[in-house]
Amino acid sequence: MTEELLKKADELLEKALFAAAVFQQFDQEQTDRIVERVFKAGFNNRVKLAKMAYEETGIGMWQHKVLKNVIATQMVYDDIKNEKTVGVISHNEITGITEIAQPLGPIFAVTPVTNPTSTVLYKTLICLKTRNPILISAHRGALKSCTETVRICYEAALEAGAPDDCIQIIPAGSREFTQMIMSHPKIALILATGGTGLVKAAYSSGNPAIGVGPGNVPVFIDVSADIPFAITNIILSKTFDNGTICASEQSVIIENQIENTVIAEFEKQKCYFLTPEEIKKVERIAISPDSGTMNPLIVGQSATVIAKRAGIDIPENTRILIAKLEGVGKDYPLSVEVLAPILAFYSTKDYHEAIKLCIDLNYLGGIGHSVGIYANDEKRIMEFSQIMNAGRIVVNTPTSQGAVGGIYNLLPSSFTLGCGTGGKNITTENITARHLINIQRVCRRKPNDKFFAFDSSKYLDESLDVNTIINEYNKNH
Repeated sequence: MTEELLKKADELLEKALFAAAVFQQFDQEQTDRIVERVFKAGFNNRVKLAKMAYEETGIGMWQHKVLKNVIATQMVYDDIKNEKTVGVISHNEITGITEIAQPLGPIFAVTPVTNPTSTVLYKTLICLKTRNPILISAHRGALKSCTETVRICYEAALEAGAPDDCIQIIPAGSREFTQMIMSHPKIALILATGGTGLVKAAYSSGNPAIGVGPGNVPVFIDVSADIPFAITNIILSKTFDNGTICASEQSVIIENQIENTVIAEFEKQKCYFLTPEEIKKVERIAISPDSGTMNPLIVGQSATVIAKRAGIDIPENTRILIAKLEGVGKDYPLSVEVLAPILAFYSTKDYHEAIKLCIDLNYLGGIGHSVGIYANDEKRIMEFSQIMNAGRIVVNTPTSQGAVGGIYNLLPSSFTLGCGTGGKNITTENITARHLINIQRVCRRKPNDKFFAFDSSKYLDESLDVNTIINEYNKNH
């Protein structure tokens, strides 16, 4: 069986390598024509693919998945369309350095069940823009919709003159086969979007990898904030596709002095605060007792569906379930990341205790990812930003939409959000086309290089101090 899998992996990679060799000969104009055609094909099928993803996975809302497909096509394309990714991309007359972009080679892209078609569209566009063939591994629960997305993109790419096999989807197989592809010596890079186990496997594969971890996103509402505005934005974000974006808010932290106002505003906007007994019931169905992580069966489900499964009665139009908690960690299961419309809620005695809680929540499972703050006090905003270990500090903005970029700010639109070294990632940036090129630097000798114009043998004289040497060196520069 292992030999058969290895043969299958070799066949896929041979096709990808041949595509890479052809793709490397394309110029910027040819490349951009392919990217534009694929963007338009993906955009034109945004509704069809969203409905397919929802029907297949039962996760989220198809209407919101349409918007995810728009972000993954229109907004990603808008970010990358004018970027130079072929040949000479810069030249500096002063330094004498010319930069040349080269493709990496075959890229292995793993996609999650929560954002299946949108992640395929986004990763395909940034790979094609950089002339890298892409091999896509779809989650088993979203294989049909991802396969259709690949078909649409691939046919559009071929019509625009792209190399054969520049986009492939690996057959549904075992975890062993996926790991075999990951560790294959002909893979240039792994783009892994998914859970902690997947990311760890990518980084342990022996191949270069860009993986992103979970986002247990805390949001602090400062006393200086516009509270109705803050609550409206939090609800907009946490209910988007039923909370399936990893940058969605997981907990709200406030000071005691504004607790009544905040609770009243949440309730006014159709959110439900669970009783202590109801919290226990929701914990039992939302969090796995063995692993302490979220139960996949509640991911992307509505508040009413979750409440029904938990056996509790809530108003029919409830948008979010809110659990008032006293602590963080394994004794408080809902303090971890839950990709569903469930929020943890903390009321603290003062600002310093609130910040400490935000740090604890951030380190519980979302270190390096994203955090949010609502405040109109610039000093508080900057204090908070410098204390938190997060790649994205989202200010007065829905964290789901704010972190993926392109809507409320000029962050690159992305469905792969780097978590930095804190999250065991290589970068804190939103991953886009510029991360998928090798840059060659042509370094010319400067005509005024005078390093050896003075007696460099003086460096051998131990009696000369640094100031003497530096002063003489500076005279010649």
